[in-house]
Amino acid sequence: MAGLAAITLLWRGTPLDRLWVLNQMAYKRLVPMGRVVGVLFLLLSGALTTAGIGWFRRRPWGWKLAVVIIATQVVGDLVNCVRGDSLRGGTGLIIAGALLLFLWRPKIRDSFV
Repeated sequence: MAGLAAITLLWRGTPLDRLWVLNQMAYKRLVPMGRVVGVLFLLLSGALTTAGIGWFRRRPWGWKLAVVIIATQVVGDLVNCVRGDSLRGGTGLIIAGALLLFLWRPKIRDSFV
C-alpha cells in the first residue's frame, strides 16, 4: 500500500488514482505535499520490503527492522490517541501492540539467528 501511495502521489493521473476512493480524507491531506510525501512513501515501501525479505530469510536484522517498524507504528498510534483520534489510534495501538508483543516472544525472537 505504501508503494501504491508513492506511485499515485509521484505520478498522478494513472489508473491507480481510483484507489484513493477508499481513503479520500488522506488523499486530500497528502496531495498538497505530493512529491515530498510520495518520496517518503517510496522509502517506507523499500523499508517494508527489506524487512519482509529479512523476516522470511530469518535474519536477525530482519527481526530488528520489523521491531523498529512496528514500534514506530505504536508510537504513531499513541500520538493519534493523544491528539483525539482515539478510534483509529486505539485500534492501531491494539493491533500494532499485539504484533510487537508477538515479535518479542522468546520463541519468535530466538528463531532469528
